Amino acid sequence: MDYKILPKTGLAGLKENWKTDSVTGFLVFLLALPLSLGIAKASGFDPAMGVLTAMVGGLFVSFFKVSPLTIKGPAAGLITVCAAAVADMGALGYEGHNPIHMACGIIVVMALIQIVFGFLKLGSLSDFFPHSAVHGMLAAIGIIIIAKQVPVLLGDDPGIYKGEKPLELLMDIPRFVENSNTHLAVVGLLSLLLMFALPKIKLNFLKKIPAPMIVLLIAVPLGLYWQFKHDYSLVKIGDFWGNISLNADFSAIGTFPFWKYVFMFLFVNSLESLLTVKAVDGLDPYKRESNYNGDLIGLGAGNALSGLLGGLPMISEVVRSGSNVGFGAKTKWSNFFHGIFLLIAMLLMIPVIELIPNAALAAMLIFAGFRLAAPKEFIHTYHIGKEQLAIFLVTIAVTLLEDLLLGIAAGILVKFIFHLINGAQLKSLFKADYSIQRDNNVTTITVNGSAVFSNLLGFKKVLTNLGANLNIEINFLNTKLVDHSFMAFVHHFEHEYNANGGNFMITGLQDHKALSNHPLATRVKKK
Repeated sequence: MDYKILPKTGLAGLKENWKTDSVTGFLVFLLALPLSLGIAKASGFDPAMGVLTAMVGGLFVSFFKVSPLTIKGPAAGLITVCAAAVADMGALGYEGHNPIHMACGIIVVMALIQIVFGFLKLGSLSDFFPHSAVHGMLAAIGIIIIAKQVPVLLGDDPGIYKGEKPLELLMDIPRFVENSNTHLAVVGLLSLLLMFALPKIKLNFLKKIPAPMIVLLIAVPLGLYWQFKHDYSLVKIGDFWGNISLNADFSAIGTFPFWKYVFMFLFVNSLESLLTVKAVDGLDPYKRESNYNGDLIGLGAGNALSGLLGGLPMISEVVRSGSNVGFGAKTKWSNFFHGIFLLIAMLLMIPVIELIPNAALAAMLIFAGFRLAAPKEFIHTYHIGKEQLAIFLVTIAVTLLEDLLLGIAAGILVKFIFHLINGAQLKSLFKADYSIQRDNNVTTITVNGSAVFSNLLGFKKVLTNLGANLNIEINFLNTKLVDHSFMAFVHHFEHEYNANGGNFMITGLQDHKALSNHPLATRVKKK
């Protein structure tokens, strides 16, 4: 393959790449169908609304200026916010109002703000949040997903534990085991074992089939054999097409809980999606760079339509997007084809889908939660620096005890405290202080004060506006502190800029002490 020849876009791209992208779209569909069902159910929505969300993400969002290789759909990372929004809308006590439809109203308002953010070119705001706090937030979400899905995995009635907080659910695991349904637990534990084991089996034919689909090929026959009949044992779709209507309810728009969840959705949805786009751009064999603002606009449009129709919020989902790249997708038509196959499934396969045991879906969600909160995430953060691990753990703890917004706020606060302890001045934390000098065909940017996550946007704007194919030096000789988030950014910028024919150099760190042996560790100026 000649990586320098980019795939065509638009209808020309469809004509050129339809064979590859249709096959890839089908493989992604096999992965997306069970995950979408499980995510919706765990979020407090009807399972089929997860499929509706993924359909909108494929059939509608693909026509916007979005990232070429990301798959749009419901995400495990939003389960906790969705479920809490549904619960809190119900707690408002609006008689005759469906709390799910009220949550959909929240999603629509969030989506409109998201579109405005895209037009205001605020897609780069994701760079403001420190890496350790963001990863702590995602790890906390993973732990919450696991806690909520354990009773479903073991076949206990999840309705008994409705309203319990994550730590309470984790403490209740012995009760889940005691009250488990033997046959459902076998299906759930076997499914979980397969989710962990299949990726490690090095057989080519298995690599071509997504692990969730193999799980269903085993779980569904077992469910038929044991004749599961509990209300909570099988997926229920019902009248999918009859239930699609303009369901968004804005009756609570004047309340604090409504706007609380608008901003929680906006924060988690936009941040996780933009981080996924950035990650998938790095996997793209053609090294295309996505338009973050265009992606945000398309995402907002998809969220608005999904919410209006009764669906969940969607993001650029990392597991499906990574699989999309791995299966060989070339353009965003693969996302469109994955939506086509989901549509066909809802037209022809609902009776088969309703044979899926919920315990199997719980296993898939627990696996997704484990990926977010895996021990390697803790170890990796520790290797970057002990202060990064402290930020990571504080974010997790506050998120589990309170909620996501307070968790990320606590992580940011701890980050600021560490910066002040390490000698940064308060005023330097928010101001991009630098000078630019051009001499002998070299543009030198001298960084003064601090180079940290909270003033990163100012430095990013300067660097991206300098132009291509130049000799650029960024000098930290006068810098008291360079934090991990800034180190990660500047090294990524160096790699991308030099790969495109420029010459970018990082200098002036020889008088700084690294807080760990990690190449991206925080640097503090030696006294």
